[in-house]
Amino acid sequence: MDTTYRYKAIDKSGKFHSGTSHAKHTLQLESTLQAMGLELISYKKVSKFFFKIKSLKISRQELITFTFQLHQLQHAGVSLLDSLKDIKASSQQPRVKQMLNQFIQSIQGGKTFSQSLESYPGVFNPVYIALIKVGEETGQLSEVMHNMAENLKWQDELIAHTQKIMIYPGIVSLVIFSVISYLLIFLVPNLIPFVKQIGGSIPLQTRALIASSEFFRQYAYLIFSSPIFIFIVLKTLIFKSTRAEFFLDTLKIRTYLIGPIILKSHLARFSNYFAMMYTAGLNILDSLKIAESLMGNKVLTKSIKEIRGNIIQGESLSDSFSHHSVFPPLVTRMIKVGETTGKLDTALLNVSYFYNRDVKQSIEKFQAMISPLLTLIMGAIMFWIMSAILSPIYDSLSSIG
Repeated sequence: MDTTYRYKAIDKSGKFHSGTSHAKHTLQLESTLQAMGLELISYKKVSKFFFKIKSLKISRQELITFTFQLHQLQHAGVSLLDSLKDIKASSQQPRVKQMLNQFIQSIQGGKTFSQSLESYPGVFNPVYIALIKVGEETGQLSEVMHNMAENLKWQDELIAHTQKIMIYPGIVSLVIFSVISYLLIFLVPNLIPFVKQIGGSIPLQTRALIASSEFFRQYAYLIFSSPIFIFIVLKTLIFKSTRAEFFLDTLKIRTYLIGPIILKSHLARFSNYFAMMYTAGLNILDSLKIAESLMGNKVLTKSIKEIRGNIIQGESLSDSFSHHSVFPPLVTRMIKVGETTGKLDTALLNVSYFYNRDVKQSIEKFQAMISPLLTLIMGAIMFWIMSAILSPIYDSLSSIG
């Protein structure tokens, strides 16, 4: 049985590297590192629990590059082992080299490629592994790798578009909050004594500004630490309570404006996965079971699980989907058309295309709407602060006049 080692090593240029690797003994560990162009300096055994937490991960771009390169080599007729060796030799990333070296050793030891992929659940999801397994069994590994490469590129674009809806408003909101905090904590307190010395009645907006400034100064530690506290509480609730996680996932897809975009991105990913697996030769039940584990939303996961149960009991696929309102009528109609025409994969890809386009358009509209809204909020707050400071001065000068 392989042992997990955490090692420190040095390459030919004198650069230090550290990481984890599986090996039956230290001699095999040293041999593995030498194949990666590294010399072992020190090592220690790592518990399985620790390794699960610190398991190797590579970026989406590295995974896309690996999949694309493997497809090209397989399409050219190069054997799987030689393909992996060529990719390892051309890679500049120690993590990728380590992973490929493990694959080569596993395959040489008698494992299949799909079994080797299972050692890296943080890198390869169940759909990737299942499709590779189908490709091995049918002798169409090159076609499967091509489909996976295209799917990964599509997912990368979809994730990038979806992140825009969170990143841009988040950054602008942070800037607005930082400016307001600076004004209320540092600038306004220096101006308040001057305003009070002028005399006369203090307007309502000025009293509100003074109260807000005092509140910020007195409870600044609570205001700035509350987001971290809320984040920790939510994470704890999700970890300990399935009901809480279900409630939060329901909230995500029902939130005004953002919720429909998140739901559509999930549906686009589900349709794409389902179509890929069905096209590769997996049956409907197996395809749904694998897709169920990858939805990233408990509401959709529960719905797909119930749909599988309905199909097992004899219902058609379209009828099973129609019982769940979380799937819009478009999905149900297209699945029914696919069942009728015998082209379910084409129908699902059409659903994926439609929602992918809809997500992009919705994000563009959201950004076009949120930009002036945030600017308006910023302007309104600045106007309030300026009017609260200048009003007493104006009133005082008017009374003097």
